[in-house]
Amino acid sequence: KEALVLFGILVALAFLLVVTLNPLTIGLSLVGAFLATSYPFTKRFTHLPQAYLGAAFGWAIPMAFAAQTGSVDPRSWWLFAAVLVWALIYDTMYAMVDRDDDLKIGVKSTAILFGRYDRLIISLLQLVFLGLLIHVGRLFGLGPYYYLGLAVAAVLMVYHQWLIRNRQRAPCFRAFLHNHWVGVVIFIGILANYYLP
Repeated sequence: KEALVLFGILVALAFLLVVTLNPLTIGLSLVGAFLATSYPFTKRFTHLPQAYLGAAFGWAIPMAFAAQTGSVDPRSWWLFAAVLVWALIYDTMYAMVDRDDDLKIGVKSTAILFGRYDRLIISLLQLVFLGLLIHVGRLFGLGPYYYLGLAVAAVLMVYHQWLIRNRQRAPCFRAFLHNHWVGVVIFIGILANYYLP
């Protein structure tokens, strides 16, 4: 009951914020609300709840463009794709922690779907993620600081592969938690691109 009350309060606050924006952003927010509220049920129906989570998180991108410019820049969908792939990466690491329990209770995840190829597929997704962000950098005309941030992120991803090498719960969870540093270094690269000479 407490969780439902808190959920209701947060949805109401979010609605109050979004109604101050333009009609396109309000319309997009309805899709975002649907993605967020339906996500918890996806583990029952698909082995790709991590991709659904990425879509829910990434939906903030077209909303932000709509709120700022009144339209959704076509380039934003490349960034949306990168966020979706990133969620697939880090949430699969988290799903590796829960894999045995998920199998027992009958819920689905990418860790179960990928099976013994989990590390290989995560590494391929990491390459796709970095490739998408390189493309985003070109589309938005970002400079060397941004690409330096991506290079540091790539080194961090190698470290994450080392952490999950034996598929043990604690290191996999550490790799999941450590993914925020990937976001931090990319963000620093973007800031440096705009604020440093």
